[in-house]
Amino acid sequence: MLGGELLKYKSSKESHILINENINFPCVRVVDVTGKQLGILDTRQAVEYAKNQGVDLVLVNEISDPPVCKLIDYGKHKFIVEKRVKEGRKKQSGALVKEVKMTYKINEHDYETRLNQAFKFLKSGNKVKVTLTFKGREIQHLSLGTMLLNRLMTDLQQIAEVKRSPYQDGKTMILILTPKIVDPQ
Repeated sequence: MLGGELLKYKSSKESHILINENINFPCVRVVDVTGKQLGILDTRQAVEYAKNQGVDLVLVNEISDPPVCKLIDYGKHKFIVEKRVKEGRKKQSGALVKEVKMTYKINEHDYETRLNQAFKFLKSGNKVKVTLTFKGREIQHLSLGTMLLNRLMTDLQQIAEVKRSPYQDGKTMILILTPKIVDPQ
């Protein structure tokens, strides 16, 4: 129980950033907005200098002797950091996996519909999982299912790459396709 409390205290202390008057060290090493070192100053002098410059004095490294503080506009800095984190989250959203289901006895028109669905999914940058289901004794016709999935692969070879070739999982056969990356040359 004590260890959990220590971790909680440690993490909350790490996330707390000391700014201006909250810095409780007698003297600090001050780094300017441009990265130029201004030297070791009394903390009150450094805070006053920061206010005259129109920026904040932010404690960067409290472990060193003397602690290092940087002159920055903390509100702007915090906004930029949050914006970068937000942009990173936007870029992380990967491709969705869309599923197209069919049976090995699919009619030609229905096959064309499923092909068009897969085509649209791939064009929009999503991965496609093609699931071919077998019911009851239909499992005896795996070769027909393999032929159907091979036909689908050849029909979509212009815009898709096979990520995982057809494989059997119980009474289903699965094929996974990814959109081809086109070189802009």
